[in-house]
Amino acid sequence: MTAVNVFAPAGTAVALSNSGGVAYAPRMEHRPEDSALMLRYRDGDVSAFELLYRRHNDALYRYLLRLCRHPAAAEDIFQEVWGKIIKARDNYRPTAKFTTFLYRVAYNCFIDYVRRNKRHANTADIEPDSQPDSGEQPDMLTEKSLARRRLEAALTTLPEEQRDVFLLYEEAGLSLDQIASITDCKRETAKSRLRYAIRKLRAAIEEPTEVT
Repeated sequence: MTAVNVFAPAGTAVALSNSGGVAYAPRMEHRPEDSALMLRYRDGDVSAFELLYRRHNDALYRYLLRLCRHPAAAEDIFQEVWGKIIKARDNYRPTAKFTTFLYRVAYNCFIDYVRRNKRHANTADIEPDSQPDSGEQPDMLTEKSLARRRLEAALTTLPEEQRDVFLLYEEAGLSLDQIASITDCKRETAKSRLRYAIRKLRAAIEEPTEVT
């Protein structure tokens, strides 16, 4: 993915890409909370944002790629999301988990993208896990590829609200409470949508999946 140039406080440039590489990111021995990092960034600590970005960029990009199934579109939305996070830093308040804030922005950016591109269609072939593991046997790689393609095909058959909940749960790793907040529905509604989605996907790919 092509690097994105965004501007940090005081005009400091930070190069971003979904590959996880961020220039001049310092090593940190402890793991501060995401909200604490965002507050530090709000106060001018660019290194806090770099760490926050590295923590979430891969999962965010996978989520967007699964949503829109177009790599170029996913990259555009990915850049837009982080741009909005940067612009929101001055008014950021830790009233919810940072991941809830991040994926609410991402979800809204995707909805805006769909509205701007009414002819958007889920026809592109995506391979988010296309790099093979050299330690795996060819037959195992083939089976994994087939399973992934069955899942991708099955996802396109889900109603949008079920697919959204499933991807927020599976790709973003969010809780039902967070998903309900992002998609503006009740927790029980989110839970019901997730169960229906998993039931349909399980039937489509004939592979059991557990929800805890």
